[in-house]
Amino acid sequence: MSKPQEPSFLPPKYWLSRLFIGMLRLVASCSYQSQRRLAKSVAAVIYRFAGRRRGIVEVNLGLCFPEWSQALRQQKSKEVFYHNVMGVFEAFTAYQQSTELFRQRLDILGAKVLEEAKAQGRGVLLIGAHYSHLDLGGALVSLQTPVVAIYRPHNNPLMDRCINQGRENFMQGVIARDNMRAMIRALKNNKVVWYPPDQDYGAKHACYAPFFGVNAATITATSRLAKFNQSPVVMLAYRRDDETGRYTLEFTPGPEGFPCGDEVQDATLINQALEDNIRKAPTQYMWTHRRFKTQPEGKAELYR
Repeated sequence: MSKPQEPSFLPPKYWLSRLFIGMLRLVASCSYQSQRRLAKSVAAVIYRFAGRRRGIVEVNLGLCFPEWSQALRQQKSKEVFYHNVMGVFEAFTAYQQSTELFRQRLDILGAKVLEEAKAQGRGVLLIGAHYSHLDLGGALVSLQTPVVAIYRPHNNPLMDRCINQGRENFMQGVIARDNMRAMIRALKNNKVVWYPPDQDYGAKHACYAPFFGVNAATITATSRLAKFNQSPVVMLAYRRDDETGRYTLEFTPGPEGFPCGDEVQDATLINQALEDNIRKAPTQYMWTHRRFKTQPEGKAELYR
């Protein structure tokens, strides 16, 4: 049986994507400080003109950090856009440069937690969040251990190919987020599986649990994955010191009592553990996502 033919990316509908990828590859060859300056400029333009996305960020920050004043929330919103742009630059840097270049700028906390979990021989469910420097995080993890990542395919086929080819630079493999069998197989083969359960994929296969004190549709597959092979759970966080360009990679034990068999309680435990890590660098989280769009009574009006 012949392999399916790869689509051609020569038609005009891909020209802008090709230009965008080419520009990012050029930026990836620049120094960290040059990338940082450019990210600030690009983020300022996006913040000004991307009204809908800016509104999503401001709603999220208002819900999750009600103690912040309006002025502080606006400042933090601008920081979110900066970190998102910088995260794209960092991703392409990781795609085309050796991950060893980051080792001298990396501090790893809790490596023993991960190594003890791996030593059990039942795979490791490494639970992280959608931080803005998501793909660079994968490259940083690979400096400590081989890792298989769960991902959602990009809507643009050319971008999807570019991203997956880049991830091959540092990932042991990638698995589509709806391929539960492949995830279980990886855990049974004693792999470290990096799994981010913090986005709203709708009410199907989800329950409602608090996230920053707000009702959030939370996928229930996390506890099922942990139970199938009795795989130990380790929490993952990473953050950047923006001034120095140093990164911190942190491994901590999974929530005590997880999984307990109660879907809502399990989801609450995971959300709380994610929240604890996000609060360490709140604007480096991907607040551009409509985390609270699904509610028990239907689609929420929060983002209108």
